[in-house]
Amino acid sequence: MEEPNLKYIKELSGDDIEFEQKFISILKDEFPMERATYKEHIDSKNMNEAADVVHKLKHKFNILSMEEAYRFAVQFEEQLRAGKTDMDSDFRVTLTQIDNFLKTI
Repeated sequence: MEEPNLKYIKELSGDDIEFEQKFISILKDEFPMERATYKEHIDSKNMNEAADVVHKLKHKFNILSMEEAYRFAVQFEEQLRAGKTDMDSDFRVTLTQIDNFLKTI
């Protein structure tokens, strides 16, 4: 999958550095909590709740210009609603990738 980046955020913010920094700050605040919540629901076998978190997370993939990851998350959300977790390990790789990226910006 592709690497996360700030292309979309930079396009959205134009030259407004303050807006860009606020946007990044929100991502840094929300993402770790959503990631932890996702893991809790998967570990507890609460598939619908996990799907709800995937639904929220997939929009962050778009914000980080990760179109392939977004499409993957759409499919995974549907699978979770059907009670299947086959795509979990690949999804966790993406979450780790984003987590590592957010620590560098």
